[in-house]
Amino acid sequence: MLEYVFDTQLLIEGKNLDEDKINDYIRNNILGDCLLAVGDSEMIKIHYHTNTPWKVVEYCSTLGEIYDIVIENMDRQERGLKG
Repeated sequence: MLEYVFDTQLLIEGKNLDEDKINDYIRNNILGDCLLAVGDSEMIKIHYHTNTPWKVVEYCSTLGEIYDIVIENMDRQERGLKG
């Protein structure tokens, strides 16, 4: 049984994006693991395992335009089902 079920991925396009601040905010405010927030001041890729993917989407939408949003259920995938 996985502790965090949803693999949450998205892109943020904006201005003056700071991957360190984004990392810190997500780590301190949204439970999960395997966080990657990488990119530059105009584009950040987010990857995070969490049980509350909507919180990641909500936060990231305050930073700029979000797109290529993918939320996969890793528990279903582990059982051989479509995630």
